[in-house]
Amino acid sequence: MNKRELGRTGIMVSELCLGTMTFGQQNTQAEGHAQLDLALERGINFIDTAELYAIPPRAETYGATETIIGNWLKAKGGRDKLVIASKVVGRSSSPWFRPGGEPARLTPRQIRYALEGSLRRLKTDYIDLYQLHWPDRQINLFGEGGTTFKELPADDSVPVEETLAVLGDLVAEGKIRHVGLSNETAWGVASFLAASRSGLPRVASIQNAYNLINRTFEIGLAEMALQERVGLLAYSPLAQGYLTGKYLNGARPAGARTTLFNRGQRYEKPGVDEAISAYHALARQEGIDPIQMAVAFVTSRPFVTSNIIGATSIAQLETLLASINVAITPELEEKINAIHQVHSNPAP
Repeated sequence: MNKRELGRTGIMVSELCLGTMTFGQQNTQAEGHAQLDLALERGINFIDTAELYAIPPRAETYGATETIIGNWLKAKGGRDKLVIASKVVGRSSSPWFRPGGEPARLTPRQIRYALEGSLRRLKTDYIDLYQLHWPDRQINLFGEGGTTFKELPADDSVPVEETLAVLGDLVAEGKIRHVGLSNETAWGVASFLAASRSGLPRVASIQNAYNLINRTFEIGLAEMALQERVGLLAYSPLAQGYLTGKYLNGARPAGARTTLFNRGQRYEKPGVDEAISAYHALARQEGIDPIQMAVAFVTSRPFVTSNIIGATSIAQLETLLASINVAITPELEEKINAIHQVHSNPAP
């Protein structure tokens, strides 16, 4: 398993990161621990979680994933050999994130509250990468806006400097090591970088969706990632499982996430099935597992620091881990790009 530097931090993380959002909902603690054991055995040293998880977010499962990871860390040991990333929720009206149902915001007081909870559940004294799960300001999130920009109303978002200041205090206190963004825009990244020039923490990474049917990160953010060394932690390399082909033509296999929770609207837009079918045809032509081709393509991008993979079974995880053996040659990349030219970003 190759390793890459996390931003400018000097921390080397595995090119694949284990995503854990199914732990505590689709996966039991024992299943989650088995995945963590296998990932560690195969060379992964990077684990991503969030206070929000398990997914889908519910009061009953809030924090469950971190608890499962914390129990594993306590039993396994070796915390200093792992890079643990977690996230604090952004602006939200969901009542279970904060005491008394207070709307969640990225204020100093709320960030401290969230971090203390994560540290307690993870059974650790520090988090290596603490990410803002989504912005405090109003923004088109998680594919709702497509590729069309909509004017957003003025809002009362917490100033970037105020959020970064408390994160800087937490770095000084040794409770977090570095700061990252998630579900952000190029303007958002630029704003955080500008604020850091006054002595506040510099963001090390950005965690956004990136896959064969959503390559919108390449428009603006990829250059930002490379020039500023704020690398992409790519989530949904399989487009929430849609790139496996299991949902083609409206199929809903038993036990699959979209079947259980009906949360796949981001990947149910016009042109998605046609694009997925084209990529599967290419993989068959090349004699490659289409799942591994999709994951390997994301890992191969120069602006990607780590590719966040997630599974609900050991067999699925084995397939994803084996993607590191698939080479995206210049010839294969040319063929992938030819499909992208015809089926460009159907699921942004």
